[in-house]
Amino acid sequence: MELRIKRMHDDAKMPLQARAGDAGMDLFSVEEQVIPAKAWRLVKTGLQIELPAGTEGQVRPRSGLALKHGITVLNSPGTIDEGYRGEVGVVLINHSDVDFTVEKHMRIAQLVVQLVPQVTLVEVSDVTETERGAQGFGSSGVK
Repeated sequence: MELRIKRMHDDAKMPLQARAGDAGMDLFSVEEQVIPAKAWRLVKTGLQIELPAGTEGQVRPRSGLALKHGITVLNSPGTIDEGYRGEVGVVLINHSDVDFTVEKHMRIAQLVVQLVPQVTLVEVSDVTETERGAQGFGSSGVK
């Protein structure tokens, strides 16, 4: 599968798949900015991508930023639709009690490309009964 990428800025870094077989490709910040404690900011990558037909891009958190600093992707996973051609931005939230500085060229998130099934919607008068039925949040217990 080919992912076409355009650098919008000379100093934008291409996504990086750290190890062969990794699901995600690291995305890098093209700018420096501070995310205040308990706040969120849009961090730009300086990249435009052209996803292959029938795919989506999922922007996911980096586990190290989450564990060490309380930084994660607010709308996780963020979705990049196949037809989007604007700059890829990442909405980062700082869950910690201290300000966090995003440095230029810092790994801020990861991009995973997934296949998207084409779904046909069918309106029905009833849905099939199951053992679970309408049991929702917490219905399976915690232990």
